[in-house]
Amino acid sequence: MSIFEYNGSAVVAMVGKNCFAIASDRRLGVQLQTIATDFQRISKIHDKLFIALSGLATDAQTLYQRLVFRHKLYQLREERDMKPETFASLVSALLYEKRFGPYFCQPVIAGLGDEDKPFICTMDCIGAKELAKDFVVSGTASESLYGACEAMFKPDMEPEELFETISQALLSSVDRDCLSGWGGHVYVVTPNEVKERILKGRMD
Repeated sequence: MSIFEYNGSAVVAMVGKNCFAIASDRRLGVQLQTIATDFQRISKIHDKLFIALSGLATDAQTLYQRLVFRHKLYQLREERDMKPETFASLVSALLYEKRFGPYFCQPVIAGLGDEDKPFICTMDCIGAKELAKDFVVSGTASESLYGACEAMFKPDMEPEELFETISQALLSSVDRDCLSGWGGHVYVVTPNEVKERILKGRMD
């Protein structure tokens, strides 16, 4: 088993019309043993920028703390929040810096940039970015997430439709992966508000 699969995870971000959604499962496991069913993989950097970290849970928590520290330094210096593109470059540089002893994480970054244009990207554990205009996925359920998102995604979805689409894609994908599951956390972010919802899994 790969170290990236040790704790299990499923993460997806999807773009809508001037909004985005980011979702993850809630299971924390040690291989096939479930440890917790309310694990939070998605973290808020500021009101229009979120990051989700799939992979080894301990590395994800360490990396998140370093990123919060760097972002607070930026806020002090610049007196403004970081743009999603800038933050993605920061994450990429931080991961590449540790390339000989990497964090076993695959980040998914989603935010609203200039003129509330949605931005999403993912990267591997050494910071190679993959940008997309529709959706990005990572985690042990990524293969089934790709299939579900390809089938369900439509451009320019309104927030409610986007929530429905990403929720269905996540829940149907984690059902096909024994290392992730137990429902999900979904954040739908528009220029004016952030909505957090918890999805119940089949076993709840």
